[in-house]
Parts: sequence; structure tokens; C-alpha cells
Amino acid sequence: MARAIFIHSKELELYSYPQESPLRIQRAGRCREILDSMNLLQDQLAPQPATRDELLKFHTGEYLDMLKQASDGVFDQAFIYMGLGTPDCPLFAGMYDCAALACGASLLGANKILAGETQVAFSPSGGFHHAGPGLAAGFSYINDVVLACMLLAEAGKKVLFLDLDAHHCDAVQDAFYRRSDVMVVSFHESGATLYPGTGFEHEIGAGEGEGYNVNLPLPVGTYDDAYQGAFMQVIPPLAGAFDPDVIVLELGMDGLAGDPLAHLNLTNNVYADIAALLLKLDKPILATGGGGYHQENTARAWALCFSVLSGAAPEEDLYAGLGGVMLQSTEWAGGLRDRVLLSHGGQRQAIDEAIEKSIERIRETVFPLHSISW
Repeated sequence: MARAIFIHSKELELYSYPQESPLRIQRAGRCREILDSMNLLQDQLAPQPATRDELLKFHTGEYLDMLKQASDGVFDQAFIYMGLGTPDCPLFAGMYDCAALACGASLLGANKILAGETQVAFSPSGGFHHAGPGLAAGFSYINDVVLACMLLAEAGKKVLFLDLDAHHCDAVQDAFYRRSDVMVVSFHESGATLYPGTGFEHEIGAGEGEGYNVNLPLPVGTYDDAYQGAFMQVIPPLAGAFDPDVIVLELGMDGLAGDPLAHLNLTNNVYADIAALLLKLDKPILATGGGGYHQENTARAWALCFSVLSGAAPEEDLYAGLGGVMLQSTEWAGGLRDRVLLSHGGQRQAIDEAIEKSIERIRETVFPLHSISW
């Protein structure tokens, strides 16, 4: 069995959002280049586009038709009602094929896990967690993570979807809000300060899904120790109670300090440390990309996380060089791990207090539903 597979192809790099969009598809290819240059790649697989039948398990036929029409350059006024042609979801040639191929990469990873052929699969081109059944939103046209979770759940697996993107996974939450076979947990910048304005502590699921949707909104300026401390108080108890068969991990990197769209103050060290902690759960992991709008920082952070998940590199190699994030500076002189940030903007106490209040709400509303004591 392969320890880990990296899912990518040159075909994915043929597409591009318009120049004015902050999203750069080429991040995934850059991540692959970094891994290859450091001899950290193990198995690599090229994806095939998700089929229409696969996409119809979540998206509506009308929406897929419109997305294909927009991709071919045929305009329709109905586009605007489906979120197409907005600054977040611009129209560009090949957009349908691009989204279907990125989705196919995540589904390939899920299928390889189901087949027992890998313990870790990483699809850096995936992670489009804002797309709804009939709506494009937040740079997302096709929701590969919802479809991957559905595929795993249909195979009888209990799925823990853990989203570390700075933006709340609103469409994933909606998809599984009344289900108990997929637990959705999101660590994100508070909706009070960041798109999409959702993901508060009281959103815990409904019906059979009550207690299977968990949100931890983070204040502006959240730093590594606060983030990891919150993770340790929330994830191990929930994972222990839920006992998933597989973890789907969205590794959005817009929480890194200096990201142009979000306001957290993290280094890539915290993501790598969380990846190491998740390995200790001894569950298969399907990891995807997500946000991250400083291309080089994002690519390097993904390379670091894949290296940790795959066990491909000794720790000293990951610390080589100066690192990439230091007091909002993105200069980098080699190595994968960032230098430790020495500043938290003088707001440590306020940040700590806000996070602790959120954790207390989770303990009060969600933990009792799973008989978790603390």
C-alpha cells in the first residue's frame, strides 16, 4: 500500500481565473515543484474529470448546463442568479472543464482510500467548499469536498470533515446539516469579519445531524499557540466520540499571516503540527487545498503538510532556511517551515478570551450530545 499519493496533472495548470482574480490555480503546480525539488514526492496520480453523473449527486442539472454554457462563452441572463459572472466567480474559457477536473482529483483520492490503496491522498487543486447545488460562490463552481464526503459516506464510511480554511465552509455545512454520518468541523475567521458571514457556534446541525456540525469562529489576529490550543480542546474529544472511518481535511492556507483576503496571523508550523496530530488518529486522510491567496506561501505550506502527512522528510529538512512568514514579511530563503512569529499584535489576551468563549459554547451545546465530559 502506498503511504501517500499526490494527485495532480499538468492539464490542471492549463486553466486560469482572470488576472484580476486573487485565486491562482498554479499554486498546486508550484507545490508539486517544491516537493519534487526536495525529493519529497512519493506516488503521483493524474486525475480524470468528474463525470456529469458524479456531479449530479450534489449539483442540479440546470446549474451544470449553465456552467457548461458559460464555459463555452454563451451568455445567459440567468447566470447572475446562479452566481456566475461575479467578481468571486468570473466567467472564463474552460471553467467547467477546470472545475470538473479539480473535482475528479478529489474523487480519485476518495476512491483510492476506499480501495485500500493509500492511507493519505492529497488533492491540492480541490477544496472548493462554497459552491452550492445550484450556485457558484467564493471562487467555487463545483463542490468537490461535498462530493468526496458523499462518496465516502455512500460506501458506509463515517466521515470527519475538518476545514482549516480561513473562510467558513458554508455549503458543506448546508449539505450535511441534518446528517450524522458526516461530522463537519470548521476552524475559520469569524463571520463577523470575513466572508461568507456564517459559521457561528450555535450552528450545530438539526434533526439527526444535531451535534454533528461544529464551528469555531476565530478573532482577527489569531496566532499559532491560540489556534493549536483550540484544536486540542475540540478535535480529540469529538474525534474520539465520533470515531470516524476517514478524515477529509481542507487545508486552506488563507489563515497565514500576510494573506491578502483574511486577517489571521498564523504560520505554516501550526498546520504541519495539526497534520502530525491527525496522523495519530490512525485514520485514512483525504486532504485538499482550499484558500490561500499568497501563491508562494500557500504552495510551500501545502508542500510542508504533505511532507508531514506522508512521512517523506526528516524534521530537520523542514526547518532549513529562514522560513517564509515573519511579522507580515513573506521573504523566504529556503526550507519549508516558517519562522515563528514573535508578534500577535498586542492582542493576545483579547484573542485568548474570545476563543475560550467559543470553546465554552461548543462544550455547552455539542459535547453533551456526544456524552463528552471535560
